Amino acid sequence: MASLRFPFSFPQPPKPPRHSFPRPSYAVAASAAVGAAATIGFVAATRNSMNLLTPFLESTLNSSPLLASLSLADNSTAHSVVDPRTGLSFPSVIRDSQQLLGIGLRKKAVLGLKNITVYAFGVYADSDDLKESLSEKYGKLTVSELQEKDFEKDVMEGDIRMTVRLQIDYEKLRVGFVRNAFEESIGTRLQKFGGSNSKALLRKFTSQFKDEYKVCRGSVIDLSKERGHVLRTMVDGKEVGSIQSQILCRAILDLYIGEDPFDRQAKEDIRRALFTTLQKELKKKAK
Repeated sequence: MASLRFPFSFPQPPKPPRHSFPRPSYAVAASAAVGAAATIGFVAATRNSMNLLTPFLESTLNSSPLLASLSLADNSTAHSVVDPRTGLSFPSVIRDSQQLLGIGLRKKAVLGLKNITVYAFGVYADSDDLKESLSEKYGKLTVSELQEKDFEKDVMEGDIRMTVRLQIDYEKLRVGFVRNAFEESIGTRLQKFGGSNSKALLRKFTSQFKDEYKVCRGSVIDLSKERGHVLRTMVDGKEVGSIQSQILCRAILDLYIGEDPFDRQAKEDIRRALFTTLQKELKKKAK
């Protein structure tokens, strides 16, 4: 499912009021100089802000200055990224060190007639873990060369701290729907990856989503892969369970960056951001 892209709307200096009398040429030149300086200053400030955010946003701006899938929200203490399609906001960094790689949408047909946006998701990864796990194999490759490699597979199977944050968009959603949706999508992946106890593992995971948990629009579900392939699940900041299983961790990530992801454009954004993050960390090491 495609992730829509939207142009950045850069603020422009206000247009001077029109006068009935002609303006001297030096005044026009001065006005143009001030406008140019303001524009340059804004672009510089924007790029400085991008450096404070994530390689995902930085690479998007650099690859196409007129295109970006997200808008920035800034306050005095933290940066966040707003998905313009849903209005939902994602922190650029969570758990102190996990950086936002990309945002996508999970859509699902209702009664086979209408596609609704169930939730927006953001994928995060720890940059130090990426460098430690992937630098030897991928450190000298280009983005185009990654197409021929098992990059996403190595990311999913590596001992890398990652989080998929789900933010509910559909206001009529119930936790039972979440549980049933995971039974279908993750169950298929567990069978695909050949887990001998896939049914038991699936029940253990989905049983964490009890009916007592209330979800509504804006509710947050974090699926975090920690060191040792431990999947920790949180609903609105409350931990509801943890399971040690490399196959389960891979099945979760496969929904978003695997061969058949929920949002293909988001997967490409995440791929680029993963590679950009890895390259930046290797450059730091080389200095």
